[in-house]
Amino acid sequence: MPSTDAPILSARGVRKVYRTGAVEVEALRGIDLDLGAGEMVTVMGPSGNGKTTLLNCLSGLDEIDAGSVVIDGEDIAAMSDARRTDHRAARMGFIFQSFNLIGVLSAAENVELPLLLAGARPKEARGRAHEMLTRVGLDGRDRHRPAELSGGEQQRVAIARALVSEPAIIWADEPTGNLDSTTATAVLDLLLEVHSAGQTLVIITHDADIGASGERLIEVRNGQLVYDGSPDHAHAVHSRD
Repeated sequence: MPSTDAPILSARGVRKVYRTGAVEVEALRGIDLDLGAGEMVTVMGPSGNGKTTLLNCLSGLDEIDAGSVVIDGEDIAAMSDARRTDHRAARMGFIFQSFNLIGVLSAAENVELPLLLAGARPKEARGRAHEMLTRVGLDGRDRHRPAELSGGEQQRVAIARALVSEPAIIWADEPTGNLDSTTATAVLDLLLEVHSAGQTLVIITHDADIGASGERLIEVRNGQLVYDGSPDHAHAVHSRD
């Protein structure tokens, strides 16, 4: 259930405008959103309506044009690029549809990379990478490169990489989008296990089953939040439409 404490993330009036020459597209239109520590939130909505932009702006991957995004008491929108990059590396984990693994590195090297970039000692980083790969069911696959792993195994490596720095929030953008249904179910089960251990998790998805798996569903249309509540209630509302 959502935490009753102060939110781990609080966004107010978040706007994002994409400009191409004289053309402006308002991708986010004044978003207000709070996330509690330990919540699992799923984000749904039609393609091109702002879901990924929302993730990118709330996580600091993209700069915003107006508003504030406070995480752990700090406004990341007001940070310098360097400070925001350091904060993101230390306090956030990311899982993408395309895995985003480095092909020339082994599974263990991919997982330990965030720790090395944060200044961890190589021996400590490798040990934590092995522990995390074991946790996601890849014990014995640590020396394999991405091309030697199945799609589901690659996504497990990506999940291990996202978890290894013990982030405040994990952002997942279509984490099962490139997987077959059986493998997608296994990856979702792993994400649910991660959440049950207390991890704050935000998942963007087109999959209705994943959308219904969290405690809280957010729907984004035309750059605005049009629903924020129980997945079960959202189904009931749409059934009446």
